[in-house]
Amino acid sequence: GESWFLQIDSHMSFAQDWDATSVHMLKKAPSEKPIISHYPPGHDADFEAEARLPAPRICGPVFAGSYVESQIVRLEGYGADSVHLETPRFAPFVAAGYFVAHSDFLREVPFDPFLPWIFMGEEIIMSARFWTHGYDIFSPSTSVVGHIYVRRHKPKFWETVGRLFWEGIHSPLSSLVLERVKTQLKYPESARDLIKPKSVFTALDKYTMGKKRSIDEYLKMVGLDPVTKTLNETNWCETGQPPEHAKHLAYLYKTE
Repeated sequence: GESWFLQIDSHMSFAQDWDATSVHMLKKAPSEKPIISHYPPGHDADFEAEARLPAPRICGPVFAGSYVESQIVRLEGYGADSVHLETPRFAPFVAAGYFVAHSDFLREVPFDPFLPWIFMGEEIIMSARFWTHGYDIFSPSTSVVGHIYVRRHKPKFWETVGRLFWEGIHSPLSSLVLERVKTQLKYPESARDLIKPKSVFTALDKYTMGKKRSIDEYLKMVGLDPVTKTLNETNWCETGQPPEHAKHLAYLYKTE
């Protein structure tokens, strides 16, 4: 029944009128199917001051070097603008810790129930699925939530799996689940005929890429090569400009 959907992490702080501001940003975004998302500032952010500043944007993917993370794509780099604009800027990725969208996406791009205990890999598969279903991703023009990033001596997500089953089980479970993600992102070593057990691909056709745009187009737009595990420079995110398919909207982002 709700028109709008918000996903956040736990341990968050909120700006006054965060909900109205989020909906306003969605309505200002130049797309019929916008998603607003980024990594929020720290929980002690001065939101009144933040409102006058450009909000940060996720721009920099990397292929994880850790064996445990199975070379999945991690999101690390930021784009920072010098000028605050009311129009949200295009972004390549959705962050799991804050995104807001019209609730219609729950029917169009339902969450995949066959990705239990996923951590690394959640954001890249969400981003690709949203974009191939025709959604455009934007960074917020204003930060409306903050996140407690350092929680020393507090239980962590990956530790809960060990408490449920046994210590050390999270990494092998995660590696197995990530094969489902990597198959969809066209990692050659994760082709369906190479992966066992086949139960990893249960109901995959219901929870995979859309048909509005191709996964190849998405990977090119964000500069990812899953074959060679290399990054191709794009620059559009870092400079705050629209990607190639939205170049006709560049006039909205002129700052002179």
